[in-house]
Amino acid sequence: MKKTTLINSDISYLLATLGHTDEITICDAGLPIPDAVSRIDLALTHGVPSFIDTVRVILTESQIEGVVMAEEFATVSPELYQALMTELEAEQARCNKTFNIQYVTHEQFKCRTHDSKAVIRTGECTPYANVIFQAGVVF
Repeated sequence: MKKTTLINSDISYLLATLGHTDEITICDAGLPIPDAVSRIDLALTHGVPSFIDTVRVILTESQIEGVVMAEEFATVSPELYQALMTELEAEQARCNKTFNIQYVTHEQFKCRTHDSKAVIRTGECTPYANVIFQAGVVF
C-alpha cells in the first residue's frame, strides 16, 4: 500500500503518467467537462470534497510549473481564490520554483480544459473554483 498522501488510484495513475507541460484541471461541481477528456469524479455531495483540499493533495504528489485560472475567480470568490494563492505560494517556497500564473476569461478557461489530460471534479459549489495545473519537472 502507498505511503504517500494520495490514495485515489485514478489520480495516482494520472499524475504518474504526466509529461512536462501536460495539463490537468481541478474543478468545481458545475464546470462543464468536455466529452473527449478523461473525467475523475470525486464529487460526493455539495462541498465534499472541497476544491482546496483536492488542490492540497494534488500538490503533494506532483510538480507544477504553470497555473491557469479564470480572471473572475479573484473578484467573485475572493476567499477561496486567496486560499488557492496561499497554497501556491507555499508550494513555490517548498520546491524553490516560481510558477507562471495566467489569467483568462471564464469562457477561455472552459475552452482550455479541452487540452487537459483529465478533469478532476470536486464537490465544490463556490463559483469559479477551477484551476488548470501545467506539469513541471522535478529537476
